Amino acid sequence: MMLRYNYRVYPNGPQRLALARAFGCARVVWNDCLSARRAAREAGLPYVKSAELSKRLITRAKRTPERAWLADVSAVVLQQSLRDLDTAFKNFFDSNRGGRNGRKVSPPRYKSKKDSRHSIRLTSNAFALLADGRVYVAKVGNLATAPETLPETEAEVGIDLGLTTFAVLSDGTRISSPRFLRRAEKKLKRLHRDLSRKTKDSKNRAKARGRLARQYARVADRRRDWHHKTSTRIIRDNQAVYVEDLAVSALARTRLGKSVHDAGWTAFLNMLAYKAVKHGRYFGKIGRFVPTSQMCSACGHHDGPKPLHIRMWTCTNCATVHDRDENASHNTLAAGRADRLNACGAPVGPGAIPARRDETGSSCGGLTATAGIPGPQAGDHVNSSP
Repeated sequence: MMLRYNYRVYPNGPQRLALARAFGCARVVWNDCLSARRAAREAGLPYVKSAELSKRLITRAKRTPERAWLADVSAVVLQQSLRDLDTAFKNFFDSNRGGRNGRKVSPPRYKSKKDSRHSIRLTSNAFALLADGRVYVAKVGNLATAPETLPETEAEVGIDLGLTTFAVLSDGTRISSPRFLRRAEKKLKRLHRDLSRKTKDSKNRAKARGRLARQYARVADRRRDWHHKTSTRIIRDNQAVYVEDLAVSALARTRLGKSVHDAGWTAFLNMLAYKAVKHGRYFGKIGRFVPTSQMCSACGHHDGPKPLHIRMWTCTNCATVHDRDENASHNTLAAGRADRLNACGAPVGPGAIPARRDETGSSCGGLTATAGIPGPQAGDHVNSSP
């Protein structure tokens, strides 16, 4: 079993600069090595091996005036960036040959300094989890973390997610879907139409593209803000939260795709997950094939599948009248509690504060970075946003 620990870190001024250098150097190594492989392919030359790229674009590059600043960061950061590129190419090749399940994987792309998603990967000899709750990173220093646990409460809740009603909680709370994208569609259509009428590569087209991008950003910001407020309220009020493990990527390819993307279930569940660990709560997912909408939450009778337009139904065994979504939330709560009781061992995790899923991620394979403290294994990564 692989465990993943997330940490939010609070770097000081010099540490922010050191992390920024590490992010930039990792990006440059990635782009240089990708450029070398693309150039070799266009010239009809063999695939450039990693050893050659490491020697030419990392070791030798540090001795040149143009890339001398690569020596200012840990060598592990640079080597891991190259290994990440190797993994990206392997996934692309395996996907094309049919040796990889899931969607087709695109070839690696260049990384932009304007992208807000910066990351580095470190092996276990370049960072450690310290006994005082701090994280040591080579050539950066000890990064502080701060736990923010909430007082314990006895309340537990199961959540049934939907589109018309965003979430129905087992305590009877119904959360309406804000539909930020749907509400902005009229303005977005006008901006798309305005963009399509501009001459290609003109300044007016660039301005129109900027206006459209800003409108999409406003929609995303509003959705993210609402997700944060809603998830924080649920985590604050409940000691345990249970949800269904939804196949969001599959649902997004159906005729309901736009509404699924507008709801942003994945981002919302990720927020619940990291906030639960951060505040000392329990977050659990039940299997996606558990028939929560088909079972009676009163007697447990399996009443069979029902079309989506049926929102109320009566149990044929005990005659209880159910609201479809409320019944599903009660079944989610019951299934989540059962899974938690039947789990092999208690949840394992360090006491340090976790970070949002889109900020950091470090796989842990059972090795220890510091005595007595679970730590990531070699090759795992640490992402951080200063």
